[in-house]
Amino acid sequence: MNNSRFARTAGWLALPCLVAAGLLAWYVNREPASHLQADQTADTAPALVTRGEYVARLSDCVACHSVPGGAPFAGGLEMATPLGAIHTTNITPDRDTGIGGYSLADFDRAVRHGVAPGGRRLYPAMPYPSYAKLTDDDVRALYAFFMKGVAPVKQANIASAIPWPLNMRWPIALWNGVFTDAAPYAAKAGKDELWNRGAYIVQGPGHCGSCHTPRGLAFNEKALDDSGTPFLAGALLDGWYAPSLRNDHNTGLGRWDEPEIVQFLKTGRNKHAVVFGSMTEAFNNSTQFMSDGDLSAIARYLKSLPGDGQRDGAPWQYQAVSAAARLDVPGAHTYVTRCASCHGDDGKGQSEWMPPLAGATSALAKENASAINITLNGSQRVVAAGVPDAYRMPAFREQLSDQQIAEVLSFVRSTWGNQSEPVDAQAVSKLREHTDPASSSPIILQMR
Repeated sequence: MNNSRFARTAGWLALPCLVAAGLLAWYVNREPASHLQADQTADTAPALVTRGEYVARLSDCVACHSVPGGAPFAGGLEMATPLGAIHTTNITPDRDTGIGGYSLADFDRAVRHGVAPGGRRLYPAMPYPSYAKLTDDDVRALYAFFMKGVAPVKQANIASAIPWPLNMRWPIALWNGVFTDAAPYAAKAGKDELWNRGAYIVQGPGHCGSCHTPRGLAFNEKALDDSGTPFLAGALLDGWYAPSLRNDHNTGLGRWDEPEIVQFLKTGRNKHAVVFGSMTEAFNNSTQFMSDGDLSAIARYLKSLPGDGQRDGAPWQYQAVSAAARLDVPGAHTYVTRCASCHGDDGKGQSEWMPPLAGATSALAKENASAINITLNGSQRVVAAGVPDAYRMPAFREQLSDQQIAEVLSFVRSTWGNQSEPVDAQAVSKLREHTDPASSSPIILQMR
């Protein structure tokens, strides 16, 4: 009797479990609907291809899908993740190893939803949570460019180094359901056309939040747009600290006006800073090619984002100090002999060519990764308007010990009004082990 009752109970329980399992299997393996599903004969007219080139610049596709010395968009770049290394894929129109067999709908699903043909989920290192905001017209143009404006390259993709079972991709579908929004950008009422254009670029193709927004425990961006205060508030990522793009006085754009933001994105430098780290790649292949109107739109939008004084601290004020007069302080002698010729005995730099360290974000931020990384490894070549920069931050990993680097950075972070925590030699040692010198041969995409 008891056995019979148990069997009936188990049978009733098994049914909803099977239904739930079936629904889960369907959900994680389905191909999302595409707004462009019906358009299987996509337009690839020259004007649309040219438009697609510009959208590719806005989206900085080449930075991840290319390697120095390799063919543009052929993939192969190694990207570190908390689970293991992955390599970017070949997105040239080669039919065997690239995306040459993709329909417009396939392309749309991959770019805006992170789902490749057959339902294979893409790791969110591909910034599809941001690309989801792309308009249909921009996706069509981008597809036309990759199909007709990019040379096909037969180059096999490299398998990820993420071990089983962590490499199973079906859980990404659940992650997407919780942490992404598949809706394209919608213009915000009450904001003018310039603001909305800037919001679209920053939130969508520019995917600025991928680096500059802090992430949660599930490695999700804590906010995907300006409705969340963490959006663009600064984040530590892959050995660099991407600073706040909000109006934070110390660690953001609070001391920059709109023309200075435009100048930085157009030329790679202004009186406050010079591009370095991952931003160098974004400048070399993306921001300097944007139209003046789009750069102005980005500046207008970013300057509308309020800072957070509680998080940012008391506003920085310059304090005139001669480094040469403080040689009794640890790190001062190294600064005077190694750094002052470029950055100045007074920390103010050399106009727009050598950035100031007095009031620099890397010297005021709680996170010290960027300061350590660029001191160890130097800066990548900046190429503005086709002309390589004559001035680069040299790598000091062979000239200075971990302790010397810690001391000189602690000196910088406590001088000229900078008031940040000192740098520990162990932090330098850790980044020394996991980073490499910056390449002098940057990835530069040559358009047609």
